[in-house]
Amino acid sequence: MEFININRIQQEKEDWKKAWNSKKPFRYFHCDNFLHETKANEVLNSYPDPWQGEWDNTTYTNQKNKYQKRKFDEGTVLDRIFKELNSVEFLSLLAEITGIPNLMPDPELFGGGLHQSIKGAFLDVHIDYNIHPKTKQHRRLNVLVYLNKDWKDEYEGHLELWEINDTKKERIERIAPLFNRMAMFETNEISYHGHPHPLNTPKGLNRKSLAVYYYTDERPAEEVASEHNTIYVNTTGTKGKVKNLRSGFKALIERIKK
Repeated sequence: MEFININRIQQEKEDWKKAWNSKKPFRYFHCDNFLHETKANEVLNSYPDPWQGEWDNTTYTNQKNKYQKRKFDEGTVLDRIFKELNSVEFLSLLAEITGIPNLMPDPELFGGGLHQSIKGAFLDVHIDYNIHPKTKQHRRLNVLVYLNKDWKDEYEGHLELWEINDTKKERIERIAPLFNRMAMFETNEISYHGHPHPLNTPKGLNRKSLAVYYYTDERPAEEVASEHNTIYVNTTGTKGKVKNLRSGFKALIERIKK
């Protein structure tokens, strides 16, 4: 494959499978050097600034300063890497590692594509929508590829994974969005995740990633739930409430202007 270091994954897939299945309460995994190094740099060099081209940067109460782009010119670097991430070869390998059979891509990259966050950005902890709005397939797996060189811990923007239920609200993992790092996790009714702390980057330094979501026609009966949109949870206390009030006000102003 042009971008994905598929030979490395083939060699290490049993280790990946073991690590994936060891995680509780939902399964997840991350690794570095996911793409061939020269190709990772090529993708980064092709990554547009948020003021270049068409981006969706709509503000919501639980999401602020996040830009999304999911349409790319045919044959470009970004078009080619997303096609590779949605290829039969890669999905077959993911199905083997995760134990989720018959994974299917979303060529339209609904909710996915390029995700770019600027200073002050956050995405509250949440579980994802569970049914694709057009195909009505079950959302089963998220894959994220980060493209941030020289990332410092103080910048925030970590992917946080949480265990949340009636008796517990506990962070179980904090993954820094480092360059050429891939993170994947299953999407179900308990796979809470987000980056709830506002991005604290120097001016002009943005958090960049690729996001791809995979689906199946069916899912285990014990995991089936009524169709729902994204469901958010406040994990940052009073600061989170204030943050949401401010972003909610910003979202209201945007809607009025439109």
